[in-house]
Amino acid sequence: MNHIENIQKLFSKNFVESPLLESFDAGKLVITTGEIVASDPLITPDKEAFDQKFPTGEFAVNIHKERESNCVAYAEVVFQEAKITDWKLATTKGQNVKDLAEGEVFGYPVESGMGCFMDYETQKLLNALEQEMFQKKADDFEGIYAEFFHEHFYEQDGAVHQYALLKPYLDKDNNIFAFETGFGEGFYASYIAYDVNGIPVKLITEFIEIVVD
Repeated sequence: MNHIENIQKLFSKNFVESPLLESFDAGKLVITTGEIVASDPLITPDKEAFDQKFPTGEFAVNIHKERESNCVAYAEVVFQEAKITDWKLATTKGQNVKDLAEGEVFGYPVESGMGCFMDYETQKLLNALEQEMFQKKADDFEGIYAEFFHEHFYEQDGAVHQYALLKPYLDKDNNIFAFETGFGEGFYASYIAYDVNGIPVKLITEFIEIVVD
């Protein structure tokens, strides 16, 4: 069974029914342009958005952790509660699934152990924030992870979080849904669920494949 068939079995309902997974409501992701980026923002700050246009607004995001390892297995964006009739591998401009050999996928590389979903406009804001911080701190600038991401994952009291919603600018609605990626480094594919009218229902990135019988 290939990945997309397994994703279909796990995520075609409004809830995930697997004793191997534990699901968490992670909040709401703001999509302003309908162009969504999935990336490791620390190594690909200018990642191309998916070629699928998505709805705009605020959408529920979920984390699904593998119970045995307590690692993030799937990150999910839910655009609507509708019956799913089709699933496709998410692609960016110029990518064609017909060019893939059996077992191959398109996706994004992770080296930092962190991935994210965000609007393409938000990616630009994150890059602008990094430049502003660098200009302000110069040689004291420790990098965008230390200056921006770290405090959302590691509390002063020692608490550690595996996912977070972050706003580059507090006066703007744009936010980033960031999360640990499975066991860390890797190359991870995303999948889009569609309703009968071809409108996206869900967007999911897989970090640990949980096989369904």
